Amino acid sequence: MTQTPSAGLNLRRFFAIDEREKVVALAQTTLGKLALFATVLIFVLLPPVVKRLHTPASIILLVAVAAIHAFLPKYRAPVLFTATWLVAFSNLPVSAYSYASLLVLMVFGWCSLSFVRRHKNHIYARRPAATLLIAIGLSVFGASLLPEGIARELAWAFLMLCSGYIWFLSYAIVDQRSRHRSADLVQMGVMHPFWVATNNPAGKGATYLRKYLATNAHDLAVTQLKGLKLMIWAIVLLGIQMMLYWVFIQKLKLPTQQQAMEAFFKHEPYPILVGWLAITLELVSFTLYFAVFGHKLIAIARLAGVRLPRNICRPLESRTLAEFWNRYNFYFKEVMVDFFYVPTFLRTFQKYQRVRMFFATFMAAGVGNLLFHLMRDIPEMKAHGIWATFESYTSYMFYCVMLAIGIGISQLRLHAGIKPSPTALGRLWSFFVIWFFIVCLHTFDPWTHTYTFREHFAFLASLFGIN
Repeated sequence: MTQTPSAGLNLRRFFAIDEREKVVALAQTTLGKLALFATVLIFVLLPPVVKRLHTPASIILLVAVAAIHAFLPKYRAPVLFTATWLVAFSNLPVSAYSYASLLVLMVFGWCSLSFVRRHKNHIYARRPAATLLIAIGLSVFGASLLPEGIARELAWAFLMLCSGYIWFLSYAIVDQRSRHRSADLVQMGVMHPFWVATNNPAGKGATYLRKYLATNAHDLAVTQLKGLKLMIWAIVLLGIQMMLYWVFIQKLKLPTQQQAMEAFFKHEPYPILVGWLAITLELVSFTLYFAVFGHKLIAIARLAGVRLPRNICRPLESRTLAEFWNRYNFYFKEVMVDFFYVPTFLRTFQKYQRVRMFFATFMAAGVGNLLFHLMRDIPEMKAHGIWATFESYTSYMFYCVMLAIGIGISQLRLHAGIKPSPTALGRLWSFFVIWFFIVCLHTFDPWTHTYTFREHFAFLASLFGIN
């Protein structure tokens, strides 16, 4: 007796254009290529999309560069290098200090690659991320002591620029140990690829990218069709986010998390149920925005011919907290694993397997997580001082500690053979536990530092009826 396909499966098959040979064959023709990129531009230049994600000029430029990179394989290295550094230049503030810093950074990056190839046993070659973090940390402290003047402004401009390249440069240095390393022009081109708009290396290094690079016309067509699908899915998610905002915030007048916290500290708190709805909606909205932003980056990479895995992939299907962390922000997790988890796991507590695993997880999800975001906020250190910035991070420190403990416990349970129940009730329980934990943790608002740790904790306690 045959089973009737589910509605979800039928929908997936309907949109699986990359699996239909006729569509793939069409995408390899000149007319098909033009139609594919025209479709992308039609969707991304819709007024609501442009208003929230990018400017028309920037998205047209990114799509054009992606097409050039994809269809001129002999010139991919110079195209990648030129596009990457032109995008970096265009994103700088109009300042002689910024332009000089970018030039120094390019020279420093190129010299670093040459240096580590010649000195493979140097600490910089073996521990690039740790070396750069220590060097930048000491430099930030030194820059804060400089008197007002050109030297101070130039130092801060260079450090703020470097903070966005730490992890890219670390991957490039690691790639120098590869037997089939890419040429320096490619390494410098992926130092901060043109499709990446954050400090998070979506695509890691040149060796990783090479694994996903389309090598023939068929693979390129499939990859670009996957990019088109992902871009459209990002726009659908953006529409869902906008609809939720319109329904719950504008029509039902529910407060945002920020408004709920402000009311609480004015001694005019909303009812507990409204508070829970506010923080849950905040997390849902943020997750949708995060998915839209990440999908757009990966879609551009796929249009350029690089079939990168998604940065966020079906987090609602997570059965454990460890799986959730892997699905929710894949490339950030990879940075933490490559530069914090693996080095710690290989060198500490080798006789105590569980302690070793838990400590390595804590170093990645806890310490590495905190350092990543501190490096992102070097401009805050210049504006408000190092100590004030650290004080503003007390809530996020708690966030990192609790996240690391939660993921560590999740991994230990799996290591001990304790697996989630495969039943429908078991899946529902896993969903509730994971997202309840994330919702509670998200009340500490890792993206802003408006309130102190005690204030965040007091607000969360009030949602449990604790005054």
